Amino acid sequence: MKFLERELINLNVEVQSAEDAIRAAGSLLVSGGAADASYVDAMVQAYRDKGPYFVLAPHIALPHAKAEDGVHEASVAFVRLKQPVVFGHQTNDPVDLVFALGSASNADHIALLRRLTLLLNDPNDVQCFREAGSPEDIENIILRRNEA
Repeated sequence: MKFLERELINLNVEVQSAEDAIRAAGSLLVSGGAADASYVDAMVQAYRDKGPYFVLAPHIALPHAKAEDGVHEASVAFVRLKQPVVFGHQTNDPVDLVFALGSASNADHIALLRRLTLLLNDPNDVQCFREAGSPEDIENIILRRNEA
């Protein structure tokens, strides 16, 4: 399982749209070997078909698709957008924190969501994601949370 490891983090990414943001986060899963490019396409298609259902909290999106769409390893990638973008969610737009989830099974999906929820339920951790100067800063947030 790859959970917000250094190569799965990109900060201050410039995008023009929600679909660009999904592709930016998904491309980290691909470059990290956790998913195929077809999985990124499936995440974008899920957004087109179902709308912004994965914008689960103010300014936070968790795009994902089905495991059979090309996931090799359970993983979470993170992209912080330089400028927030509108996903079309009535109350949680605009989004600047994008966490792409790739899970190979339902159990993996639940485990990833649980870990991510623990981080994102803490306003201090969310603020740290916004202010991090490097991927190492993100890793430190996770290490601190794991030690708690």
